[in-house]
Amino acid sequence: MRYFVNNMPDVMSGSPVTVNKAKWAQLAASLVDTLKKKMAAKLKNCDGGIYVGCPGVAYMLYYISQNQEFAAKKKVYLDLSMLYTKVSLEYLQQGGAQDPPSSFILGNAGINAVASLVLTAVGDVQRAGMHVESYAAAAQHCRKINFFKNGSDELFVGRAGYLLGVLNLHKKLGKKVLGDETVKLLCAVTVESGRDYAKRHNSRSPLMYAYYGTEYLGAAHGLASILQVLMSFLDYLKSDPSAEHDIRLSVDYILSLKQPNFNYPPATDELTNPRPESEDLVHWCHGAPGIVYLFARAYRLWGDEKYLAACLQCGELTWQRGLLRKGPGICHGIAGSGYVFLLLYRLTGDQRHLHRAQMFAEFLLTPEFQQEARTPDSPYSLFEGWAGTICFLADLCEPQKAEYPLFDAILD
Repeated sequence: MRYFVNNMPDVMSGSPVTVNKAKWAQLAASLVDTLKKKMAAKLKNCDGGIYVGCPGVAYMLYYISQNQEFAAKKKVYLDLSMLYTKVSLEYLQQGGAQDPPSSFILGNAGINAVASLVLTAVGDVQRAGMHVESYAAAAQHCRKINFFKNGSDELFVGRAGYLLGVLNLHKKLGKKVLGDETVKLLCAVTVESGRDYAKRHNSRSPLMYAYYGTEYLGAAHGLASILQVLMSFLDYLKSDPSAEHDIRLSVDYILSLKQPNFNYPPATDELTNPRPESEDLVHWCHGAPGIVYLFARAYRLWGDEKYLAACLQCGELTWQRGLLRKGPGICHGIAGSGYVFLLLYRLTGDQRHLHRAQMFAEFLLTPEFQQEARTPDSPYSLFEGWAGTICFLADLCEPQKAEYPLFDAILD
């Protein structure tokens, strides 16, 4: 089985829940101390960008420095974040990643985005501004509809990822880093690309995309995250009702693929050739724990209760099968599942979800997890390892502000 059987105690909906903030803050702090030894701020650890490299660790340290529960360590964590930022910028100066220049999660644009945030936080506004300009300049690389032959629109290296970076910088810096017209142009090109692909491949969805020849549906490389990003730019949606129409029909297409166990297939090729249920992927990257963010965005945007119902069903599946054996991380690990409950808590206010998030954190401390979980390839990184888990533990301390790293669906 891909998951541990969940024997953690549950509570009824509406039950009052107390979060042991001191416990989780202390655990997060001890994990930071381990991480800085195990994944030092060195050039050899920079490959893989925000996803598994030093830029992701820099972001984690910046993120927890903004959390009130860590106020006493704010300067310590920002100084440490600067160490990881500096080595990431050195890596960038030496040529950086081989991905497209506008790549946010895996590539060089992501390094500029993180540097912008960290430098702003330490008060170096001038240098931060230079990296904001570098990020904005990367927009020219993804204007062309097919700028990357293996998939120009997806989240890790494509246009949706670049736009996700714009969204994060706008929110966290409190100012626009890219002009409205450029944002609308990139959104429009993304929709045009999806329409064009869908027509050529007779897709049942008005918008469809492929990454390395596979029509992924989930958050990591698929339709769900592309739609979620497009749905986050309200001015664009207002300016193009036909685009919003096709986006909504595409969301409903994904909703129509719901399996009896409330999961969603990772790609369209599994619609005709489904994997055995024992091999079902219930991860952020593929499956309900990532697609839930799309439905949360849809519910906040359009207010239709069917999207909230779908979110809650994703939560039930995650409670049953989300204690993943692949490790602690946010991409395909237990913290990624735990973030589903923090999202549902923000969406509904029901403290049952807060309880479930806390139970997933508790499971990380059990002998069962510590003895039987697999060690990820990048065990201390933001997406695969403990850095992302540290963000999750910090968010347990301020659950009303919790956001899956760089992938928030509740923007208003």
